[in-house]
Amino acid sequence: MTSGAPATRLSSWHPANLVATGFGIGRLPRAPGTWGSLAALPLAWVIWSRFGSAGVAVAAIAVFAAGWWAAHVYIRATGAEDPPEIVIDEIGGQLLTLAVVPAEFLLYAAGLVLFRLADIFKPWPASWAEKRLKGGLGVMADDFLASLYSAIALFLVFLLRQIVVDVP
Repeated sequence: MTSGAPATRLSSWHPANLVATGFGIGRLPRAPGTWGSLAALPLAWVIWSRFGSAGVAVAAIAVFAAGWWAAHVYIRATGAEDPPEIVIDEIGGQLLTLAVVPAEFLLYAAGLVLFRLADIFKPWPASWAEKRLKGGLGVMADDFLASLYSAIALFLVFLLRQIVVDVP
C-alpha cells in the first residue's frame, strides 16, 4: 500500500483515524505536516489563554500519548509506516515548541518556522528516532525530539527579544 493511501480498515469516524490525521487536516493537499503545525497554533493560543505555558506543555504530552496510540492503530490498519496523512505528531511537536513562550503572534510565527525546520532537518537524536523506532512510537518520537530543539531556539528568541525590547 502506498503511504498516502487512506485507511483501508478504519472508518473515517474511527477515533484513531480522527486523532492520527488531526481530524482530517492531514488529508489536505500538499504539505500535510505544515497544515498540522498550523492547526496547533490556535489550539495553543486557546490553551495558553486559559492555563498558561504549563497548560500547553500538558496538552503536548497528552497529544503525544494519544498520538502514539492513534498512529499505532492507523499503521496497523493501513500497513503504511509513517504515512504523511498522520499529522498528530506535528500537532504535538508544535504545541511543545510553543509551550515555552507567551501567546503572541510573532512568537508563534517564529515557533512555526523553527519547528518546521527542526522537523524537516531532523537533528540528532530525532534523525536516529526516525530511522530506528517503528510504529506509533516512531511516528511520535522524532517530532517530539525535534520539538525540543525548536523549543530551545524559540525560547532563546524570546529571551533575546526581552533583552532588546526591555532595555531602559
